[in-house]
Amino acid sequence: MSNPIVHAFFIGRALADTLYERAEKSLTDALSDLGKLDAELREQLREFTEEVLERAAQEESRVNTTQTGATGVTTEAEPTDLQTVIDELRAEIARLRSELKQHRSPMA
Repeated sequence: MSNPIVHAFFIGRALADTLYERAEKSLTDALSDLGKLDAELREQLREFTEEVLERAAQEESRVNTTQTGATGVTTEAEPTDLQTVIDELRAEIARLRSELKQHRSPMA
Protein backbone atom coordinates (compact mmCIF):
# COMPACT_ATOMS: atom_id res chain seq x y z
CA MET A 1 0.00 0.00 0.00
CA SER A 2 1.19 3.51 -0.75
CA ASN A 3 2.16 6.20 1.65
CA PRO A 4 -0.81 8.44 2.68
CA ILE A 5 1.28 11.59 2.24
CA VAL A 6 2.15 10.66 -1.36
CA HIS A 7 -1.50 9.77 -1.98
CA ALA A 8 -2.60 13.19 -0.58
CA PHE A 9 -0.02 14.92 -2.80
CA PHE A 10 -1.41 13.31 -5.96
CA ILE A 11 -4.99 14.11 -4.92
CA GLY A 12 -4.01 17.74 -4.35
CA ARG A 13 -2.20 17.88 -7.67
CA ALA A 14 -5.19 16.37 -9.51
CA LEU A 15 -7.51 18.83 -7.75
CA ALA A 16 -5.33 21.79 -8.76
CA ASP A 17 -5.13 20.62 -12.37
CA THR A 18 -8.89 20.11 -12.56
CA LEU A 19 -9.64 23.51 -11.03
CA TYR A 20 -7.19 25.17 -13.42
CA GLU A 21 -8.78 23.52 -16.45
CA ARG A 22 -12.31 24.47 -15.36
CA ALA A 23 -11.27 28.06 -14.61
CA GLU A 24 -9.59 28.27 -18.01
CA LYS A 25 -12.73 26.93 -19.73
CA SER A 26 -14.97 29.32 -17.80
CA LEU A 27 -12.79 32.30 -18.66
CA THR A 28 -12.65 31.28 -22.32
CA ASP A 29 -16.45 30.90 -22.43
CA ALA A 30 -16.96 34.26 -20.73
CA LEU A 31 -14.63 36.04 -23.14
CA SER A 32 -16.32 34.33 -26.08
CA ASP A 33 -19.75 35.46 -24.86
CA LEU A 34 -18.44 38.98 -24.37
CA GLY A 35 -17.10 39.01 -27.92
CA LYS A 36 -20.43 37.79 -29.27
CA LEU A 37 -22.29 40.44 -27.28
CA ASP A 38 -19.98 43.16 -28.59
CA ALA A 39 -20.51 41.99 -32.17
CA GLU A 40 -24.28 41.85 -31.72
CA LEU A 41 -24.41 45.33 -30.19
CA ARG A 42 -22.32 46.77 -33.01
CA GLU A 43 -24.61 45.12 -35.57
CA GLN A 44 -27.72 46.46 -33.82
CA LEU A 45 -26.20 49.95 -33.71
CA ARG A 46 -25.37 49.74 -37.42
CA GLU A 47 -28.91 48.59 -38.25
CA PHE A 48 -30.38 51.32 -36.04
CA THR A 49 -28.27 53.98 -37.75
CA GLU A 50 -29.29 52.72 -41.18
CA GLU A 51 -32.97 52.73 -40.17
CA VAL A 52 -32.75 56.28 -38.82
CA LEU A 53 -31.00 57.54 -41.95
CA GLU A 54 -33.51 55.74 -44.17
CA ARG A 55 -36.45 57.28 -42.33
CA ALA A 56 -34.83 60.71 -42.48
CA ALA A 57 -34.32 60.32 -46.23
CA GLN A 58 -37.94 59.24 -46.69
CA GLU A 59 -39.19 62.20 -44.67
CA GLU A 60 -36.94 64.58 -46.55
CA SER A 61 -38.18 63.15 -49.84
CA ARG A 62 -41.78 63.47 -48.68
CA VAL A 63 -41.25 67.10 -47.63
CA ASN A 64 -39.48 67.93 -50.89
CA THR A 65 -42.30 66.30 -52.86
CA THR A 66 -44.90 68.22 -50.86
CA GLN A 67 -43.06 71.50 -51.42
CA THR A 68 -42.70 70.76 -55.14
CA GLY A 69 -46.40 69.91 -55.46
CA ALA A 70 -47.53 73.02 -53.60
CA THR A 71 -45.39 75.52 -55.51
CA GLY A 72 -45.06 73.73 -58.81
CA VAL A 73 -41.34 74.50 -58.75
CA THR A 74 -38.73 71.96 -57.80
CA THR A 75 -36.38 73.14 -55.11
CA GLU A 76 -33.00 71.55 -55.59
CA ALA A 77 -31.84 70.30 -52.21
CA GLU A 78 -28.16 70.75 -51.51
CA PRO A 79 -26.35 67.45 -51.29
CA THR A 80 -25.41 66.73 -47.69
CA ASP A 81 -22.28 65.02 -46.54
CA LEU A 82 -23.19 61.71 -44.90
CA GLN A 83 -20.40 62.04 -42.34
CA THR A 84 -21.70 65.49 -41.35
CA VAL A 85 -25.18 64.06 -40.82
CA ILE A 86 -23.78 61.23 -38.72
CA ASP A 87 -21.69 63.67 -36.65
CA GLU A 88 -24.72 65.88 -36.07
CA LEU A 89 -26.80 62.87 -35.00
CA ARG A 90 -24.07 61.75 -32.61
CA ALA A 91 -23.87 65.25 -31.12
CA GLU A 92 -27.63 65.28 -30.66
CA ILE A 93 -27.56 61.84 -29.01
CA ALA A 94 -24.78 62.99 -26.67
CA ARG A 95 -26.76 66.11 -25.76
CA LEU A 96 -29.89 64.06 -25.08
CA ARG A 97 -27.94 61.55 -22.97
CA SER A 98 -26.54 64.42 -20.92
CA GLU A 99 -30.00 65.87 -20.36
CA LEU A 100 -31.36 62.44 -19.47
CA LYS A 101 -28.53 61.91 -17.00
CA GLN A 102 -29.27 65.26 -15.38
CA HIS A 103 -32.94 64.38 -15.22
CA ARG A 104 -32.27 61.00 -13.61
CA SER A 105 -29.73 62.24 -11.08
CA PRO A 106 -31.14 63.14 -7.68
CA MET A 107 -31.47 66.83 -7.09
CA ALA A 108 -28.80 68.16 -4.77
